[in-house]
Amino acid sequence: MQTITTINPATEESLKTYDLMTEQEATDRVEACHAAFEDWRKQSHEDRATYLQKLAATLREHADELAALMTRETGKLLKDGHTEVEICAAICDYTAQTGPGALADEDRTHAGGDKPGVVSYQPIGVIYSIQPWNFPLYQPIRVLAANLMAGNGCVLKHATICTGSALRLRELCIEAGLPEDLFQVVVIDHDVSDRLIAHPRVRGVTLTGSDGAGRHVGAEAAKALKKTVLELGSNDAYLVLEDADIETAVKYSLMGRLYNNGETCVSAKRFIVTDKVYDAFVDAFVAQMKAVTMGDPTEESSQLGPLSSQDQFDAVKSQVEDSVAKGAKVLCGGDAPDGTGAWYPATVLADLAPGMPAFDDEIFGPVASIIRAKDDADAMRLANDSRYGLGGGIFSKDEARATRLARDHFDTGMVHINSFGAADPNMPFGGVKDSGYGREHGGFGLKEFVNVKSIFMP
Repeated sequence: MQTITTINPATEESLKTYDLMTEQEATDRVEACHAAFEDWRKQSHEDRATYLQKLAATLREHADELAALMTRETGKLLKDGHTEVEICAAICDYTAQTGPGALADEDRTHAGGDKPGVVSYQPIGVIYSIQPWNFPLYQPIRVLAANLMAGNGCVLKHATICTGSALRLRELCIEAGLPEDLFQVVVIDHDVSDRLIAHPRVRGVTLTGSDGAGRHVGAEAAKALKKTVLELGSNDAYLVLEDADIETAVKYSLMGRLYNNGETCVSAKRFIVTDKVYDAFVDAFVAQMKAVTMGDPTEESSQLGPLSSQDQFDAVKSQVEDSVAKGAKVLCGGDAPDGTGAWYPATVLADLAPGMPAFDDEIFGPVASIIRAKDDADAMRLANDSRYGLGGGIFSKDEARATRLARDHFDTGMVHINSFGAADPNMPFGGVKDSGYGREHGGFGLKEFVNVKSIFMP
């Protein structure tokens, strides 16, 4: 029997070993989820909301335990783990409060307005959720909350390195009163996962992951005519325009690059700085990055913990080395310390050009790419010259102009003005181009996996 072992990336300590499920065991869980869905779909929206409110309270009650577990499995700062638990609880509360109204039947007319009709948002069944390791609770919860409210069941395939977090989440869902089989967790390999996508009880598939993973899962789902929502990677550009307040830009650029140890899809990665303020921004930003305290993720004083695994460390190290070999200049960091753990320092690269990983690709770690722009127009051109389009940011003292640029010209799904943020329950989350399609949060995720049914009355 195949097994997987979770490992603490800070200490390289083995945490727990799990058996991979057989295809039959995984299929049984899909069937059980479908059976639970048949009863769950009969619940009113208001009744479903009550369960979500209980889940929010349960998550908050177990916040210390959950944050510590996520830190052990992925190396995230303990304080970031606490923030993640609260975001999950807030998503459950938000969905409970807004879901019944958003999913209520809508009165329409047909036949030129002479006859009544109804648009109804009906659940469709089991949603297969494939999620990454960087936010072990948030990633599954944002799918689960929306689909529970919509009346669907959910089967989660989580990243192997946070298997413990996935299984604990299921236990807490049951503790909160959810039907035992409505939310299932499968511990399986990629081959079995592909076969689950094709299973007739699975009605929709959602993935958060790399663009490569998105292409594969999207293709497998398309073969089976299953709808997908894909939230994929990005190399988000943050523009420092000619009139930017440098102190503000440096503050939020530092926050945006180091949040969650730099392992966030929607975070500041490319810093496109206009020539007029280039030296001032780079000097101040590099000084701040040099001063970052990397250390024990359980300590309050630590600003940067380890990467999530040795594999992730190797990937980031290789991308930096490849960029440097092609001409990139290291302004700070770049040399990983010897010893135990997947520790990679806060790093800043400059003199970047197309063909370098630090220019073209997503570096999932605390590595900042500095790109010089001639002026504001050139900065926007460089920002959009990317295969990705998840998030981004603009630093400018003229917030009205920055907002117009964000709305009319920035080819991404999300833009922050003079700030940084990862996700908000009341704002849609998702991207364009190779960053995927579909939306979560803000009420939009509630309707991604429903049957929008038209009822024509005489």
